[in-house]
Amino acid sequence: MPVENQLDTMNQELSTTSEPCDSLADALREFNPGVDGQFVPLLERYCRLLWEWNETHNLTRHTDFPTFVSRDLLDTIELSQEIARGVRVLDVGSGGGVPGIPLAILRSDLKMALAESIAKKSSVLMDVIRKLGLNVHVYSDRAELVLKKQKFDVVTARAVAPLSKLLTWFDPCWRSIGELLLIKGRKWVDEQAEAEEAGLLRRVRIDVIREWETPGRDGRSVILKLTRQ
Repeated sequence: MPVENQLDTMNQELSTTSEPCDSLADALREFNPGVDGQFVPLLERYCRLLWEWNETHNLTRHTDFPTFVSRDLLDTIELSQEIARGVRVLDVGSGGGVPGIPLAILRSDLKMALAESIAKKSSVLMDVIRKLGLNVHVYSDRAELVLKKQKFDVVTARAVAPLSKLLTWFDPCWRSIGELLLIKGRKWVDEQAEAEEAGLLRRVRIDVIREWETPGRDGRSVILKLTRQ
């Protein structure tokens, strides 16, 4: 089934579903995002570990399987299709681990790292990654400081900050960034205009490389690819 048709189906099912999903497999059957069955146990384990920690830490508002699949997992799947094999990836402001941890599960070929400056959140990420047995490094530091010492082919960010702030933070770091991939919602056009007005895009090229419907929400999400010119 084409991706566009899968997303239409997911939208319809999200609006009509009334029965709760007790497992990730149930939610995947409802929304059919095309996840290989080999990844399901580890993805479900990740969810349960995250939600357990969420009872004492403010990590995520997405605490059921339908929301995880239709928002977090779908965004991660879309992102995974825009990253080449075997590259070094740094996920910025990882919080509860999306998209970095699901991306590491779906794409074991990637050299994945997470940057989270809030110590209690980075500690949770380390614990979850250890229990999942993933080969993912966690930097308990601001991404700008990590990028002063390390180079990455791809830097990703989702729901971290407006475009203007991200561009300001990363302006001194472009020598360490191959490309910056941002998952953004429908306000990205306004954010781009604001960044343009502030002169932050003079030496930065920005392209929309992927766009998809957001099930259960009014709008579309995009992946913005930013490179230094």
